Amino acid sequence: MSKKSDCYDNAAMESWNRSLKVEAIHGEKFLTPAEAKQHVFGYIEVYYNRKRLHSKLSCLSPEAFEVKRVSWQDVREIRERSVIYFASSK
Repeated sequence: MSKKSDCYDNAAMESWNRSLKVEAIHGEKFLTPAEAKQHVFGYIEVYYNRKRLHSKLSCLSPEAFEVKRVSWQDVREIRERSVIYFASSK
């Protein structure tokens, strides 16, 4: 076992592998390796990266988190521009 924050700590990868196995693969029957590959690709690209709620993202989907993050960046930029404008106009 390695200590926390060690380069050999693979808890995050183990957690992801569990999610993949339980949510996408368990109970499925694939006739060909290509079918299995397509199924895993669909799980990762369509469901996991876009729709699945992630606890590290405040229980938001990655898409919703990005929209929220971008909107907050826009608000910050507008505030910064207004502060610069008002400071330069004095």
